[in-house]
Amino acid sequence: MNAARKLEIYNFNRMDAIPQLARLSEVERDAMRAVAAVLPFRVNRYVIDELIDWDRVPEDPMFRLTFPQRGMLAEDDFAAMLKLVRAGASKKELAEAARPIQMRLNPHPAGQLAHNVPDDGGEPVPGMQHKYRETVLFFPTQGQTCHTYCTYCFRWAQFVGLEDLKFASKEPERLAEYVRAHPEVTSVLFTGGDPMVMRTKVFRRYVEPLLDIEHVQSVRIGTKALAYWPHRFVEGEDADDLMRLFEEVAERGKSVAVMGHYSHWKELSTPIAEEAVRRCRSAGAVVRTQAPLIRHVNDDPQVWNRMWRMQLRLGAIPYYFFVERDTGPKQYFEVPLARALEIYEGAYRHISGLGRTVRGPSMSCTPGKVLVDGVAEVAGEKVFVLKMIQARDPSWVNRPFFARFDPNATWMGDLKPAFGQSEFFWEAPLRELLARKSWRKNDSGEVHLTSFGPVDAE
Repeated sequence: MNAARKLEIYNFNRMDAIPQLARLSEVERDAMRAVAAVLPFRVNRYVIDELIDWDRVPEDPMFRLTFPQRGMLAEDDFAAMLKLVRAGASKKELAEAARPIQMRLNPHPAGQLAHNVPDDGGEPVPGMQHKYRETVLFFPTQGQTCHTYCTYCFRWAQFVGLEDLKFASKEPERLAEYVRAHPEVTSVLFTGGDPMVMRTKVFRRYVEPLLDIEHVQSVRIGTKALAYWPHRFVEGEDADDLMRLFEEVAERGKSVAVMGHYSHWKELSTPIAEEAVRRCRSAGAVVRTQAPLIRHVNDDPQVWNRMWRMQLRLGAIPYYFFVERDTGPKQYFEVPLARALEIYEGAYRHISGLGRTVRGPSMSCTPGKVLVDGVAEVAGEKVFVLKMIQARDPSWVNRPFFARFDPNATWMGDLKPAFGQSEFFWEAPLRELLARKSWRKNDSGEVHLTSFGPVDAE
């Protein structure tokens, strides 16, 4: 392989060093600084030079995906931060002013902090989430950043200094110990941040102990690196070592799934992006793809259809079409569920059966992954047809339920039960489930989550 190209990063402090930003007015640059003082900003040279069409800025979707936008903050908050930026406020002053704004932006949605952290002997296990029976999420300390930050990121709180709200662990032994003690766990998902910012020798320390655990069937890697820094999989000795690690996992009878986050077809448009997918597949990894629907970026069925077709040509498997979570600058990016369904169906109708593996629109909320399966008229009432494709209680999976149709609803919390029901079928058992602790076996030997504290409001 060729020598590894150097990753060149620009953040809030280096924003003025990005030459293309000279095309923008001082007013536009100040607005970006005001937003970047509240929400995380980080971009690399590959994204700047290869993925953004600067002749289309500020309307270019990849620019909106990676550079702060004025509409991401409420008007009063934006005005306050802009005033500080223009006054030359210090980093400390900006951070102090930003903190109350950040805390109003629902930094950990869907019970991530309150309900997803497992316990071991009554103590929370750091850097881990165990929401669904078969899957454990692990957040390696060394992977708690990204090659570039997405402006919509639902894990933005990991990157803005909110240490009390941060998931991270540097204890591979603790991960292996927990998984070994939970035979219901068949899959471990490394996430972040982005675990692919780590060198392979570091990542290997987390993966190798899992290979001796018989009930672990798969190792998953949640990553945006395939899109934002595909060189990680192609160039240099570290990329070669990563491919060897994938091969070793397969040789041990486990599968490797690289969960590629692609938000727009442009991210697959470069030769090295295509080569990164091919290399992963040639080393025995499966590449599955997922992203949320993001207003201003990919809220067009033709964008999704073109992206899925490109993925299928490379042998990647379309997996999830998510609804943007209720966190951070959601008011800027959210799309009504009715429109999300139209976009999904418009893209889905025009792909072959190989692409109909993709599930959506899917909301990752407190009870589970809630799928908007359609709109129908039942007993004279127009309704959303819903079901869960993952759930805290596995008995809820694939059970249809109905919500009153609301053309303006953007999230599960906006929906009301149909047919005069006072609540959805899962709400009472969820309250009971979240009042108890941890994963335990019932009398039939089945493992159920009996989780972590009071239910949060969606």
